[in-house]
Amino acid sequence: MSHLLAVFAHPIVGSYPTAVLEAFQQPFRDAGYSVDVLDLHHEQFDPRFTKADHAHFWGGPVPQDVQQMHRRVEAADRLAFIYPVYWWGMPALMKGWIERVFTGGWAYQFGTGVEDRGTQDLPASLLPSIPTLLLGIAGSTKRTYAKYGYDAAMRTQIDVGTFAYCGITDVQSHLIFDIEGDHNAPNRDKGLKEAARWAREFLSDDHPVRNAKEDHLIAQKLNEGTSVTLG
Repeated sequence: MSHLLAVFAHPIVGSYPTAVLEAFQQPFRDAGYSVDVLDLHHEQFDPRFTKADHAHFWGGPVPQDVQQMHRRVEAADRLAFIYPVYWWGMPALMKGWIERVFTGGWAYQFGTGVEDRGTQDLPASLLPSIPTLLLGIAGSTKRTYAKYGYDAAMRTQIDVGTFAYCGITDVQSHLIFDIEGDHNAPNRDKGLKEAARWAREFLSDDHPVRNAKEDHLIAQKLNEGTSVTLG
């Protein structure tokens, strides 16, 4: 049976992000997938990088709670991250989950181990390229994101700097825009429909594969030599 791990971060049960999570996972259940919802607030995951995490970075044992998270990621053949956008990125709880769970020797590796860390020009990516979808819920407008390049910055930081860095190149990002206030109820309704549609496309074995790293490097080349106007 195919298996989805959906990582979720929002503190309020019944919130709009919860509705997005439900809309996204339902097509997977309808298609016969098993679904593991990792609700970071509900499970009270500790995002703080502890002394035990630091010791593991330098060759010590993997903390037990991180080991459990490794097993849940390894069981999945689809990954999804669903979250409200805070300050043009993931909530601290979700970012802390990545900082603790995407460990050296499991997600990436410098050199052959701790002893020669930093002596290699490029790190080795260790995660298999599990198809991964990022779904951010944004209070601001699509126009604002485009004007200031917030969406591109998020893709650089998250799609490329985190997932592609660790070996997951089949990464797609989506944003649901402008959902705050009663007057934006139509946008919220539209967002739920989009979440379900993106899920149906993503669960298909024929879904378009976007190589996040290659797309980023192509965009960088195209942008070389262009002028930038601020304001």
